[in-house]
Amino acid sequence: MADIGYISLVIGFVLSLYAIVGQLAGQKLGNRNLIKSAKGAVLAVAILATVASLALIYLLVTGDFSVKYVYDYTSTDLPLFYKFAAFWAGNGGSLLLWLWVLAIYTAIVTYSDKIDELTPCVSSILMGNALFFLFILAFVTNPFEKLGYMPAEGQGMNPMLQNFGMVIHPVTTYLGYVGFAVPFAFAMAALMTKNTDDRWIKITRKWTILAWMFLTLGNLYGAQWAYVELGWGGYWAWDPVENASFIPWLTGSAFLHSVMIQERKNMLKTWNVSLITITYLLTLFGTFLVRSGILTSVHAFGNSNLGMFFLVFTGLVFVASFWLIADRLPMLKGSREFESFVSKESSFLLNNLILVGIAFTTFFGTIYPLIGELFTGSRPTVSIPYFDKVNAPLGLLMILLMGICPLIAWRKSSGKNLRDNFLVPLAGAVIFAVIAYVLGLRKIYALAAFTAVAFVVVSTLSEVAKGTLVRMRMTGENPVAALGRLLVRNRRRYGGYIIHLGLIMLLAGIIGSHTYNRVEQKTLRLGETIRVEDYSLTYRNLAEGKDGKNDTVYADVAAAKNGQPLGLLQPKKVYYPTHPQPATEVAIRGSLSQDLYLILAGWENDGRATLKVLINPLVAWLWIGGYVMVAGTVFALWPGRGADVGPKYTRGV
Repeated sequence: MADIGYISLVIGFVLSLYAIVGQLAGQKLGNRNLIKSAKGAVLAVAILATVASLALIYLLVTGDFSVKYVYDYTSTDLPLFYKFAAFWAGNGGSLLLWLWVLAIYTAIVTYSDKIDELTPCVSSILMGNALFFLFILAFVTNPFEKLGYMPAEGQGMNPMLQNFGMVIHPVTTYLGYVGFAVPFAFAMAALMTKNTDDRWIKITRKWTILAWMFLTLGNLYGAQWAYVELGWGGYWAWDPVENASFIPWLTGSAFLHSVMIQERKNMLKTWNVSLITITYLLTLFGTFLVRSGILTSVHAFGNSNLGMFFLVFTGLVFVASFWLIADRLPMLKGSREFESFVSKESSFLLNNLILVGIAFTTFFGTIYPLIGELFTGSRPTVSIPYFDKVNAPLGLLMILLMGICPLIAWRKSSGKNLRDNFLVPLAGAVIFAVIAYVLGLRKIYALAAFTAVAFVVVSTLSEVAKGTLVRMRMTGENPVAALGRLLVRNRRRYGGYIIHLGLIMLLAGIIGSHTYNRVEQKTLRLGETIRVEDYSLTYRNLAEGKDGKNDTVYADVAAAKNGQPLGLLQPKKVYYPTHPQPATEVAIRGSLSQDLYLILAGWENDGRATLKVLINPLVAWLWIGGYVMVAGTVFALWPGRGADVGPKYTRGV
């Protein structure tokens, strides 16, 4: 089976090269038969990538330890679910997953023929990316490499990866990363063929939104994994690999907003092509960070020889892309200009600048240790305070713009328009601020941030209410029917509003957990109690146990809030026979208002235990908001009437 997998990769490498040459030559010569043959090669590469992937999955599930990759990442006692997930636990398997997704995406694009004159170029660009991954897999990090003997047992999976969130996180992240390759390929193909209108944007809109949605899920599951598995009490530490998936999410978000201006106003052509190029380059750079071992991260794959290959490939894509953009610059001039600073177009552009600003500051903070080491010989540290201080003000501006943008008109807003649209949201925000202050929300940053959140919520809901009232007047429908049909018949617009509300929930969780979290650590004797805010935690017992082949040490802690029992919490340390360091299993008792987060930090021979207690307000809203964002994305993408056009009101419809 290993031989079948490897041969599939080698044949795929050859066929991908033929697919590139055949499609470009066929288009140049006008030879439809050559193009058709090359398209067949694209399909063959997708099939071969599937065969190779299924072969590796079979080897992992059956436990063939004669294959080095299987030996490195599985063991006989590993649950079947994690044996399957070992597919992307290491370099070779995760890159094979990338190739598999890319090959399938390429086949779909190649056979869809949305724009005949673009498709061969688009397919060739995507195949060029596949060629690189096939080269890496066949000749640099072969996942089917054999040991030459059959070990009795494998080394097993890293305990930190044995978590549902870390199983889903890589898949969704890769679906996002690879998904951005499609609009990038269409943008480059449009430049190559000198078709610089907005057709490529309309064709790739769903691809872009899907890629953004999966990358959103990837970041969300990564944060959940960090929260429950790493045992430090947080969900985001501005780790280099966390940043590697967050930065393209920011630029991808900017791209999704700015293409609306090009679609409606034929503006920002150069900006949009540059944004999608930067976004895809950032996905490649993020892959470089994860696989090079050049930056220390709990998420990274450690030292490997892949870093230089990815760096060179990323550099080549960068030079070729921006040379092409520069060469076609005269063709990218828009036919219209901004008519007023107070317009929806301007607010979208300002939103773009803020998102790109956050992306730049995060990127700079991530690579600064490398720059410092290059010039000084020592590696400086850039920690959480830097990222928080530079990004928090930009984040606050972004929140405000989310509330402002729906309230202002295209082209130019009149004074009357501004007064009518801003009155209710501003009044709602002021009322919220007064009530919040009276109730004890006294930290200035938190008060300002939550007031901005309230402004966005009122702004968004007021726009929905206005649309519903207009429909009721024009159609005579009852409020429920009017609201339902309003949403369904303009899913693109109101799906965006749902996404914004989800993001606001997520940001509220971040604001609350960062500004009002509480941490206490204390060493307790049996029967002693630690009190943190409204919680009391009584240390009852310290014991050892077994979890399969693993040894565990756990504490029994009776929790209560305001005197009401919450039950028994059992924070643990788990010792794996194949790994030197124990894993931390935290105990979490959550609610919509706050999480009680308990860590067993240590213990003594006399039975004393050190407990670390964290109170994390509003964390649940981070997860809820993330899923609401995904729901809004699905709603906006759902096919049918309303996916592309605004609502039309006709009585009786």
